[in-house]
Amino acid sequence: MKHVVVIGGGIIGLSSAYYLQQLGYTVTVIDKDDFSNNCSYGNAGYVCPSHFIPLATPGIVWKGFKWMFNNQSPFYVQPSLNRSLVDWGLKFARSANARHVADSAIPLRDIALLSQKEYESWAAIPGFDFAYEHRGLLEIFQTQPVAEHAHHTVEQARALGLEASLLDAAELRQLEPHTKINALGAILFKCDAHLYPNKLMQGLLSLLQQNGVRLVSSAPVTGFEKNGTMIKKVITPREDFDAGAVVIATGAWSREIAAMANTRIPLMPGRGYSVTLENSPYRVNHPAVLAEGRVAITPMDGNKIRFGGTMEVVSTSTPPRYQRVQGILNAVKRFYPEFDVPMPAQDKLWFGYRPCSADGLPYIGKIKSYSNVVVATGHAMLGLSLGAGTGKLVSEIVNDEKSSIDLKPFNVERFG
Repeated sequence: MKHVVVIGGGIIGLSSAYYLQQLGYTVTVIDKDDFSNNCSYGNAGYVCPSHFIPLATPGIVWKGFKWMFNNQSPFYVQPSLNRSLVDWGLKFARSANARHVADSAIPLRDIALLSQKEYESWAAIPGFDFAYEHRGLLEIFQTQPVAEHAHHTVEQARALGLEASLLDAAELRQLEPHTKINALGAILFKCDAHLYPNKLMQGLLSLLQQNGVRLVSSAPVTGFEKNGTMIKKVITPREDFDAGAVVIATGAWSREIAAMANTRIPLMPGRGYSVTLENSPYRVNHPAVLAEGRVAITPMDGNKIRFGGTMEVVSTSTPPRYQRVQGILNAVKRFYPEFDVPMPAQDKLWFGYRPCSADGLPYIGKIKSYSNVVVATGHAMLGLSLGAGTGKLVSEIVNDEKSSIDLKPFNVERFG
């Protein structure tokens, strides 16, 4: 069996390694850091078929301009004449239309349901506990315009075969009796689940090591040794790795790595932040999206609650703007008035960079320049949700199998 080099130690890379090893491949995963510094750890932990609407939606560009000068806003694009940002921005703006949203729903549903199925199979592996729970997810709203939009979202979800229902304030209180919630109502997506990302990643690393996958840290890729239409070696300062196949799953850094393989993908980092209460004095039964606040709240692993949000389209060298975290906590307070969460010290705050494609759909598939290279990136805020499913698809591509779902919408070079 050939040797596969997976570049990237986040959930996409590790999931790909898991399924490739299960097929009998010899697998090495290399990471530029130490496998603990990526956005697979600090996210909301959703496994969410309900998220069938891509990031590129009508009105999002205008909202970005409107929020540009608010240091606590949930969406921000850093102005720059950087060529990659301008190219991404133009393509993103063209994609932000109603037809694209409609066309994206089935592909996003299908990969999410595949991923959820795979996570459920992982949860049955003895000793692999990552606090997986299928309780559903609430999308809570406070204003009448959002309430009206919620009716349409429920109709769309049901048309896609997803279990969703509209709750009024009294029904919401029945589901969440432990604390007051300022809301008109909510959508309950029974189709959704959640997990504890830290346990997932640590358990997956352990499982890979037990199964003989080699994990190499502090190995940033500096280039490839090429021979015709094949990449023969992955070059790093630590070691050169012989490769029968290469998987590029480097998250927000994938544009630069793909360029080394003569492939252009429009992709920008989207920074998010989160705060985790390790022994939370507050209790909720369900994870929730706070619609007007654009904040996620998740009960995790028994005694924890995580608050997360914001999307800052910035370079990975831009210093963090911790005022965004105050914006998250302010939104939580507006919805959950009994939650008094002070701004934590900076060393208690988490931030990470999500890989944002130019249309809100991931890039998954082989590239044209080199026949043994697979790219899997661009999942934006859905990286963990779609992680197990993407890994399964990558293994099918490498193994020349029929894919579990239609991969055409995720074509890596769909922008030319």
